[in-house]
Amino acid sequence: MKQYKVGIIGCTGMVGQRFITLMENHPWFQLAAVAASSRSAGKPYAQAVEGRWALDVPMPEEARDLVVLDAEADAEKLAGMVDFCFCAVDMKKEDIRALEEKYARLECPIVSNNSAHRWTDDVPMVVPEINPDHLAVIEAQRRRLGTKRGFIAVKSNCSLQSYVPALHPLKKYGLDRILVCTYQAISGAGKTFARWPEMVDNCIPYIGGEEEKSEQEPLKLWGRVEDGRIVKADGPSITAQCFRVACQDGHMAAVFMKFADGKAPSMEQIKADWAAYRGVPQELELPSAPKQFLHYFEEPDRPQTRLDRNLEHGMAVSIGRLRPDTQYDYKFVCLSHNTLRGAAGGAVLLAELLCAKGYMD
Repeated sequence: MKQYKVGIIGCTGMVGQRFITLMENHPWFQLAAVAASSRSAGKPYAQAVEGRWALDVPMPEEARDLVVLDAEADAEKLAGMVDFCFCAVDMKKEDIRALEEKYARLECPIVSNNSAHRWTDDVPMVVPEINPDHLAVIEAQRRRLGTKRGFIAVKSNCSLQSYVPALHPLKKYGLDRILVCTYQAISGAGKTFARWPEMVDNCIPYIGGEEEKSEQEPLKLWGRVEDGRIVKADGPSITAQCFRVACQDGHMAAVFMKFADGKAPSMEQIKADWAAYRGVPQELELPSAPKQFLHYFEEPDRPQTRLDRNLEHGMAVSIGRLRPDTQYDYKFVCLSHNTLRGAAGGAVLLAELLCAKGYMD
């Protein structure tokens, strides 16, 4: 595989910092440029994030002296320095859409962690193990943008990565209704306990816009490419409630599922489907792909956030407590690392898939 020069737009925030760490020693990707707002532009990266490094791993040496570019004013310069960019900016949605399209029109592909383009119908929103076929819509997007190389691809909401992968292998049995409650770590808001002391010993039963995303985004993931756009699936119907909880990293979900026509598979069959499930990233042996995507724990008190969020470098999904329910057919719990599988790591895996499929060439 060839080496790709990579830029990170929005490099100073928590997800941007995670992107920085994931580029260290990556076999395909070399960090070549970083960009942020005009407040950070012109400073060495280490100075730009001084006092704000939020991760529990050290800043990679290769990033420390990179001079931060202005994501908007220096767009043409940045696009000329790299093969593609990751984007994780903190801006208004309309401004993010304009910025990402600007880079795409400069023939710089964008792999975005932002939500701004998730419902643009010719922008693929991809979990690589679930819907890699949606990348086919990029051809139509390039026609709209008038580009040869440039395009935008996005990853889904971070909390979806905990429960949608567990549901996906079971769709063939006729999933009809899903109820999900998510318990989301504070890093999902870009925070640490030092910056958000109100979250210590606390739980907040509201995350703005999160329940709508949890109910609607899976239907785009399970949709189809048709006439140059992605048409969302009709079902299953999903209702969601989302909580912010006092964990640093790791989004957990409690899931209840009902199958159509009373044709629920056995618990043994569900566990076997989870254990056997492999996606394109596993078949291609992409560098960031977990060898085992879905892990089931038989212990009654697993998965646990502190014990299991870093499973397979934070890229696997942990499942447990599958059991019959009195109103639905079954219920279970699941967990994923929200800034790895759910954010930067998921975007890096998506970029690897795009490279392997030739979209970055």
